[in-house]
Amino acid sequence: MSELLEKAREYEKETAGKIPDHSRPAFHFSNPVGWMNDPNGFSEYRGEHHLFYQYYPYATQWNSMHWGHAKSRDFIKWEYLPAALAPDCAYDSFGVFSGSAIEDGEQQVLIYTGVEEKVLENGEKSIRQNQCIAVGDGLNYRKLEQNPVVSADMLPEGSSREDFRDPKMWKEDGRYYMVAGSRSGDGSGQIALFYADTLEAWKFAGILDRSENKCGKMWECPDFFPLADRQILLISPQEMEAEGLEFHNGNNTAFLIGSYEKSHERNEFRFCREKIQSVDCGLDFYAPQTMLTADGRRIMIGWMQSWDNPMYPDSQPWSGMMTIPRELSLRNGRVCQRPVRELDAYRRNQVSYRDVCLEKEMSLEGIEGRCTDLELRLKGGSCGKDRIKLASDSRLYSEIVYDREEQVLTFDRTHSGLKKDTISTRSMKAGSKNGVLSLRILIDRYSVEIFANDGEQVMTSLIYTPFTAAQISFAGNGKTYLDVTKYDIAAG
Repeated sequence: MSELLEKAREYEKETAGKIPDHSRPAFHFSNPVGWMNDPNGFSEYRGEHHLFYQYYPYATQWNSMHWGHAKSRDFIKWEYLPAALAPDCAYDSFGVFSGSAIEDGEQQVLIYTGVEEKVLENGEKSIRQNQCIAVGDGLNYRKLEQNPVVSADMLPEGSSREDFRDPKMWKEDGRYYMVAGSRSGDGSGQIALFYADTLEAWKFAGILDRSENKCGKMWECPDFFPLADRQILLISPQEMEAEGLEFHNGNNTAFLIGSYEKSHERNEFRFCREKIQSVDCGLDFYAPQTMLTADGRRIMIGWMQSWDNPMYPDSQPWSGMMTIPRELSLRNGRVCQRPVRELDAYRRNQVSYRDVCLEKEMSLEGIEGRCTDLELRLKGGSCGKDRIKLASDSRLYSEIVYDREEQVLTFDRTHSGLKKDTISTRSMKAGSKNGVLSLRILIDRYSVEIFANDGEQVMTSLIYTPFTAAQISFAGNGKTYLDVTKYDIAAG
């Protein structure tokens, strides 16, 4: 074990246990200490779910990237494991960036982007991002002597040598495959495919898709997987321009939905994009990654934060949360997301109301909380606006507003207790079905996740409102009727 990795593990051990559980999210993953961003290595190994993540243990800001590590049996309760990787080799000395993991026989294989930065003799700075592999037993990992195993020099002519990162690996028909994000000759994003018969010897297979400056710039954190009868290329494009309510300015996430033709014998692979869909319309969501469970479910998790519009807490020694893991499905050509079914086992204290007429603002006895799972149906065909206030007290609140005429759902955290001028509202299209809008809302101390119409649209946003603000209220125009069921989540 290198000195850098040993130092990180010792620091975790000394500091993480001093942070009280009640200061953390109750049922969302947060890092033990320091800084966390992208999920990495989300995968199964020896019957357990493993999650790695971009990590800097020593401060609550991004810095020299390590890989943190945790595991779970149910996606809700996580056990912290010692840090897995540190930037301790010449080829990754500037950072162990994002990547993925697979179970390969008895070993767990990690693939990641190693970043090397150095000053050349002429004074220019040289940055290289290449793909590297480490193998281990679920706790300790050994980097291959052949690293980097995939270099940017293997990309098509004109591709960036500096922006080439975030490998996602899988094994199929006895062969290893990997997608990675890069920039093409026109400066915009592309996703490259590679294959290998051994972990040490990779070959370039082709470009699966590219932005051509039509869908942002650099495409980060790709994932590539089948879902029902379609193939999904999951990307996180940077520097996008807003497109209606589907995509906002800056960093986004997108499902590219299409077909996939492949011939392993001829090494021919062709992805044909048919449509593009936003993954999450909220204020705080980026860099999602998926895994396939033993029972055949495709599960996705994402980083609950925004690079462009960050909300960093200044009162705690950790900074970083992940979304609730979500089950993906395909319905009417659209990728839908639902919280993992394992969350249901943590529901307590059910309170239900039916056919409540919404007029002036009202509260319902027993409907409150900051570790809460809400299921709602807003029923009514007339125009107007329905309002739901969450995490509220006499002064602070966050609000969900549904405009029935426009069929637009808006989340607004303007009055959640923010101390700086940050973007606080975001909207998405959410059509009612036969006059009914169904919502599932997860509230977990620092976050609100909204799943509309059984996961057809999703919004994820952070709030840093004091926990004492726990009231929930409803308002409408007198022609909306509410069905609501609330559960407390007892996981923390």
